[in-house]
Amino acid sequence: MDIKTATALRRLRLVSAPEAVSFLLLLVCSVLKRTTDFNAVPVMGAVHGVLFVLYVIFWLDAWNRARWNARTGVLYFVLSVLPTGGFFAERKLKREAEDAVVASRAFAEGAVKA
Repeated sequence: MDIKTATALRRLRLVSAPEAVSFLLLLVCSVLKRTTDFNAVPVMGAVHGVLFVLYVIFWLDAWNRARWNARTGVLYFVLSVLPTGGFFAERKLKREAEDAVVASRAFAEGAVKA
């Protein structure tokens, strides 16, 4: 995996958890708006909107650079629209990055032995 691909995956991973948290907070704020006088929906809506747009931009970049198949690319997008999906995306991306590091080390060791 080249450095640009690793960077794209890292950016997507770093924005996925905050995007999920903002989505959950927006849902809580929506409930509070309807049950109390507390209305933080405009603020949380804006925060979540910015994070979601960043997620989509980083998702497109990662899909392009990592050359995911359609199933993997769509999975990461679907995870972005589920309330806790960003947490699952972050864990899956972390595992993918760790697997890539292990594979590159194995490749490097094989190249040194040859």
